[in-house]
Amino acid sequence: MVNITIDGKQIEVPDGTTVLQAARTAGIHIPTLCDHPHLTPYGGCRLCLVEVEGARVPQPSCTLPAGNNMVVRTDTPKIRDARKFVLTLIFSERNHFCMYCQKSGGDCELQNCAYAEGMTHWSLPPNWQPFAVDASHPYYVMDQNRCILCRRCVRACAELVGNFTLGFEERGANSLLVADLGTPLGESTCVSCGTCVQACPTGALIDRKSAYLGQDIQVDKTQSICLGCSVGCSVEVATRDNHLTRIDGNWDAPVNGGVLCKTGRFLPLYEERERVVTPLVRRNGVLKAATWEEALDVVSAKLAGLKGKNGDGIAALASTRLSAEALVAFKSLFQDTLLSQMVTSSEEGAYTAVSSAVARDLGKPFEGQLASLEKADCVLSLGIDLAEDHQVVGFFVKRNLPNGTKLVLIDSQTSALAGLAEAVLKPAKDSEYDLVMGLASAVVELGLAKQAPSLPNLAQFTPESVSSRTGVPADAIRQAARLLAGAQQPAFIYGKGLNGKQAVPALKALIELANLTGASIVSAKGQANSLAAALLGLEKTFEVNDHQAVFLALGDEAPSQRLLHKLEKAPFVAVQASYISPATARADVVLPVVNWVETGGHYLNMEGRLQEAHAALPAQEGIWTNESVLAGIAARIGVDPKADWKDQLARSAAAVPVQLN
Repeated sequence: MVNITIDGKQIEVPDGTTVLQAARTAGIHIPTLCDHPHLTPYGGCRLCLVEVEGARVPQPSCTLPAGNNMVVRTDTPKIRDARKFVLTLIFSERNHFCMYCQKSGGDCELQNCAYAEGMTHWSLPPNWQPFAVDASHPYYVMDQNRCILCRRCVRACAELVGNFTLGFEERGANSLLVADLGTPLGESTCVSCGTCVQACPTGALIDRKSAYLGQDIQVDKTQSICLGCSVGCSVEVATRDNHLTRIDGNWDAPVNGGVLCKTGRFLPLYEERERVVTPLVRRNGVLKAATWEEALDVVSAKLAGLKGKNGDGIAALASTRLSAEALVAFKSLFQDTLLSQMVTSSEEGAYTAVSSAVARDLGKPFEGQLASLEKADCVLSLGIDLAEDHQVVGFFVKRNLPNGTKLVLIDSQTSALAGLAEAVLKPAKDSEYDLVMGLASAVVELGLAKQAPSLPNLAQFTPESVSSRTGVPADAIRQAARLLAGAQQPAFIYGKGLNGKQAVPALKALIELANLTGASIVSAKGQANSLAAALLGLEKTFEVNDHQAVFLALGDEAPSQRLLHKLEKAPFVAVQASYISPATARADVVLPVVNWVETGGHYLNMEGRLQEAHAALPAQEGIWTNESVLAGIAARIGVDPKADWKDQLARSAAAVPVQLN
């Protein structure tokens, strides 16, 4: 620890703390522009200059380590003059006529810094030339005229996302922000995550959909979670006048640390599906508007008459985007009350059935936390393309590759990350078990195992014998084994590509490989509550067959073509959904429910972390929550299921430790 005095206040901070960080811990404000708490200090803007006793000239506090007994002054005439001079240079270099900028009025950090220093004008004449605006990207615009060359966007793209799309060309006042080697942003390697937009302190990068829809002081903000996948990224949802205006990542979130993918940040803003706004009941072959009482009476009468019938009764399916409360109510109604044997989720266990089976066999969790991927010096990816699925997890991996982390890919499909991998193994279809056993055998053969093997047949899977069955060269197997076993903190992540008849043995082999190499394991589940659905046993393959009624709790999920095909056989279909779809068109009764931005409830992410979503917008009158619809049906059947959702989730063996408190 070091003791430092800032503006007369004595502060004790850990070694390595910068003066800027020390000032922030003490509540002392030092203005900055290029600094960002989640990025490596850069020291480019020089706005954070401070006077240090004994130093000849002012020092940038963002890169200056706090020294023991150091005395710092942040608000002297000399420092204030220096800040005004820095701001004057920045304003005169580019077109910062604020009345035309969508950030003006409180959202622009440059403007706010100028007002804080009492500036109403700058003394230097403008010395800028007009720059072209890049509007080629579908989600945001790059305006060089507003750029202050702070490089926060460039550093965010590299350090937080690991994509390295953005950079600068030319020098001095001619410096230009570019994508790749001058490619238009919309045609570049940009993955549309929008991290650069959120990190930009001015109007140089603006979101197309949210621009000019309201400053921070004009919008309402709600802390919630993204329901796009099982990562469970924390988001800050901005709304105004009952409209969704912007989605930002929460910089302080323990799961994603502010990073989002386009599914979480932009796609919800472009939602154009038609809402279901009133209950619908089919009469004389045509769906007609009905009251809630009429619609619920029709559904309840049909379901109650089929109670307890096996094979020709009720088939029920729920979206894994529903809250844990809704999923438990769904299971309680259809499985426990109506005694249906066909109760499952929209994923049908595609992402979780294998890990659930292994968890039951082992009787304990075998997976770890997402943090293990961020700390890993070698990552094995099996059966998942992190460039396309669960992209934020891919960011965790990609951003560490320049720091020496090695990537090993095992996938029969081509991955966009193959060019970044140290080893790429493409086994023949359904031969993952042989390949993983071959890797484990190679680790033992090379004398690199960190503990004795527990599988007795491991010696039979030599790299040569495995090569003939998988199509992967023996040398490549040994190379990958060396990478995994030579790492200090290896981590494995697997996805739904681990399937087929040998999937369970393959996962057990992966656990053996993890034990031999000292690795942690994480699996990428499906949608937001994929893990909760698995814990409730909602993993069956959905079949209609001779069932007389089908109930779909879709919420705001779009039905798959596979599901729609199965509905063709159903004599009666009831759908609770947020949006008009081919499923609602096929239904006999449609029950309108809230979408993701109108819903609240709890979700278990892929690492077993329980998180709560909060409604950011009120639902239109006549739109019910998913739980309310299920409760309304139960009441008309004459039951009152009061299942404790936490208790229900805690009853099953889980692949990952579940944190319900």
